[in-house]
Amino acid sequence: MNFAATFDQGLRYEAFLSKYGSDEQRRRWEGVYSNVHLSTAQNRLLAGFTREMKVLVVAGTWCGDCVNQCPIFAHIAAQNEKIGIHYFDRDDNKELAQELSICGGPRVPSVLFLSEDGFSCGRAGDRTISAYRDIAARQLGPSCPTGIAPPDKTLLENVVQDWVGEFERIQLMLRTSSRLRQLHND
Repeated sequence: MNFAATFDQGLRYEAFLSKYGSDEQRRRWEGVYSNVHLSTAQNRLLAGFTREMKVLVVAGTWCGDCVNQCPIFAHIAAQNEKIGIHYFDRDDNKELAQELSICGGPRVPSVLFLSEDGFSCGRAGDRTISAYRDIAARQLGPSCPTGIAPPDKTLLENVVQDWVGEFERIQLMLRTSSRLRQLHND
């Protein structure tokens, strides 16, 4: 699959919600969005990114894990124009969802990080380590959050940090890439 060409077909955050979300789903996403707060250090880190990142997110507006994580991505992208995030509805993009499947299934959100020139740099999803630790501590079994109630504040802060860390990891990969350093003469 040509992920670079696919990226260009995706939707930005608001357009994705407008197209795929019901009023109730948009309300849930907005509820989490309003509770996400990046720290000064996180804002500074993200604002300092120098390499363009293309990020594909396969999601569903109905999905509790997406409700609890995709608004974080919107905050991250708002910190630096070099972070481009495009969203794809899982059910309308079955081939992409299959390509980005997790643990044998089209789970969401599924995230693919690309370099500025379209090379795959990393994949992540459906939950961060903090979310899995929380689920394991509570249930030690499978779970699918509904997104009806926002995540608890400490868990949300931890998940935000997990995602900021993943974006930083990819940015450092791009920044230290000998191929890209040669391309940019840095």
